[in-house]
Amino acid sequence: MQITLDEVEAIAQAALQRAGASVLQAGAVARSIRAAEAEGTRAIGLGYLQWYVGHLKVGKILGQAVPVVSMKRPGMIHVDAAGGFAHPAYEAGEAALVTAARSQGIAVLGVAGGYACGVLGYFSDRLAREGLVSIAVTNASSTMAPWGGSLPFFGTNPWAFGAPRTADALVIDSSSSATAFVNLATAAAEGRPIPVHWALDRDGNPTTNAAEGMAGSIAPSGGHKGAALALMVEILAAGLTGANWSFQASSLGDDVGGPPRLGQSFIAIDPEAMAPGFGERLEVMVAAMCNQQGVRVPGARRIENRKIAEKQGVALDDGEVAILGELTGEPVQGQALA
Repeated sequence: MQITLDEVEAIAQAALQRAGASVLQAGAVARSIRAAEAEGTRAIGLGYLQWYVGHLKVGKILGQAVPVVSMKRPGMIHVDAAGGFAHPAYEAGEAALVTAARSQGIAVLGVAGGYACGVLGYFSDRLAREGLVSIAVTNASSTMAPWGGSLPFFGTNPWAFGAPRTADALVIDSSSSATAFVNLATAAAEGRPIPVHWALDRDGNPTTNAAEGMAGSIAPSGGHKGAALALMVEILAAGLTGANWSFQASSLGDDVGGPPRLGQSFIAIDPEAMAPGFGERLEVMVAAMCNQQGVRVPGARRIENRKIAEKQGVALDDGEVAILGELTGEPVQGQALA
């Protein structure tokens, strides 16, 4: 079945509200799911909707939460997500962040007390569309051992970077870990082997067995460098915002423990304040980089996917259609694939 991006958003909104989320909470998350689907990120798009719904029902996400915004300093905005989703908390503080960055040249938005934020690059893309360069970080519940250890301590601790371009924004979205938790969990559920650099077993040894990796920990990306990056992200995301450290947060992978109360930080910079003509200079550099055969700008595939999805929508298989129907309580309406 083929469905439009409008239908993606409507399905997500309906499922989240049916599970107990307010219009405020569901709307912000549904918009992020729409963006993830447009860019071809099914695992954190409609594929993650089941997790959102399940965690709303057990109280791991407080669906009626109302974010509280406070200005700590002229360039420092803090939002208490109050146990709800991170997305509406970010949206509650975004306008103040953009205004402060434009007036002062740089500003930071800190979100504390919320759930995981899905695709972190989604937020950097939003800021790039406002003409701002950004760095975004978030922690997550413990799934990755510190360097030299064997027990989960840090989360996958993603980071993202965004910069405005003449057309589509430049967005780099990565993680401190070798893979995302959802990739390891999916491989374990399907009984598939995993690359040897993805995970460690209980003794801290590399493994290709996804189940052993789930019982052990996700490996850091690039060895000690990824572990150091996870530590930096942890401090920026949780330390600066007052959120739970990863090792204190309830697990995102089960139904136990209530809201994880994680943190995110978004640093926004007005490039024109420091270097007028930034956009034109960036295009010169990117063009020169791409003169080398085989070079691709980060995020180029997601941009192409978005252009296709905006015209054609996205495809769902029969199993996905059935699951979405269960989540919304209504049959999914779309077009049959040719």
